[in-house]
Amino acid sequence: MNKILVWSITAALAGFLFGFDTVVISGADQKLQELWASSDAFHGSVVMAMALWGTVIGAIFGGIPANKLGRKKTLIWIGVFFLVSSVGSALANDPWTFAFFRFLGGLGVGASTIAAPAYVSEIAPAKDRGRLVALYQFNIVLGILIAFLSNYLLRNVGENAWRFMIGVEAIPALFYTILVFGIPQSPRWLICKQRNNEAKKVLELINPGEDIEKLMSEIISDNDVDKSSENIFIKKYRFPLILAFFIAFFNQLSGINAFLYYAPRIFGEAGLGESTALLSSIGIGITNMAFTLIGLSLIDKYGRKTLMYIGSAGYIISLSLVATSFFIGWEGMAVPIFFFLFIASHAIGQGTVIWVFISEIFPNHLRASGQSFGSSTHWVLAAIIPSLVPLLFSTIGAGVVFMFFAIMMVLQLLFVIFIMPETKGFSLEMLSKELTGKNA
Repeated sequence: MNKILVWSITAALAGFLFGFDTVVISGADQKLQELWASSDAFHGSVVMAMALWGTVIGAIFGGIPANKLGRKKTLIWIGVFFLVSSVGSALANDPWTFAFFRFLGGLGVGASTIAAPAYVSEIAPAKDRGRLVALYQFNIVLGILIAFLSNYLLRNVGENAWRFMIGVEAIPALFYTILVFGIPQSPRWLICKQRNNEAKKVLELINPGEDIEKLMSEIISDNDVDKSSENIFIKKYRFPLILAFFIAFFNQLSGINAFLYYAPRIFGEAGLGESTALLSSIGIGITNMAFTLIGLSLIDKYGRKTLMYIGSAGYIISLSLVATSFFIGWEGMAVPIFFFLFIASHAIGQGTVIWVFISEIFPNHLRASGQSFGSSTHWVLAAIIPSLVPLLFSTIGAGVVFMFFAIMMVLQLLFVIFIMPETKGFSLEMLSKELTGKNA
């Protein structure tokens, strides 16, 4: 178990870079708009959202290297993309160059949402799979917290503080890239590529003392039928496809990425000063991490659906309070407190569950493709929604925006009640038979 934990943590460090890269831009947001005299529309859709469009491309096409090269090699390339992106963005002198390098980082984020959860789910025993895959989410929120903290500490280093905020990401990117060379290939990917002898050696490392021949037989039988012509869009896989779409759809219709990108700006709209807004952002990061740890400890005990029930209820309450506070003009610390509740709800529900759930519901030979679909849905919305925030705030107002998100979370609760299955405790091969059997 120690080996599996170390390898899972190493792969999950891609999540740290994901979280850091996503949020670090919030500290440079308004400074960059002033520096390059950008309109709200250009700033939101190009300077701020270009990384997210890179993430969309990475999510759409990230399944290709994850299938062809393997999970491990894809994770290595992800580290390289983050390293180049952080250095290039920090040195940029115009918005288009900055956007290009941020786009490269986005490719790393998108691909990581496929390769890292797939890798961990394929090496983890069923009883521990939830919390091991959720280490990816824990690293995301740790990266978010460190980015908020880093932005706060670097805010007064000079006129070009934003360069230090963006460039410091190169340090963890280099560290991660070196570490990931030490993990083995995914045994289930090796079996899909008919490299059974290599897979057996990895399984012996992962499962010492267990009946490896029986485990190999179960995995091979799941790949025995000729499935080379199959894809995730055939009728057989309609149900897992629907599940992946809706959990990703509702994740972003909560407004989570819009908030993380513009936390200081939103707190400013609520009447807080710049320094207090940045400091409140650190509180968001701490809340996110604390409740992700709680979700991590509960996901294999109580299951994915239970956490989604808790998260959905918290979303509805907190987003309604945020919307109300903007409608009636509450200012000061009320809005940050409501957002802490929002972040706690996200962290214990969608934040902990999404990457675990999507990594479980597709069969081995289509896992990367299925995750690519779910991640693409997630990131298309994550690119569109934050890019509209500056414009929506200045036109229809923050209250209307957050009330819309609250209504969407009522729909998420209905999805969890009536459609979402429980996946805890089942092997990946058992889940494949159960979920595809609905349309077989």
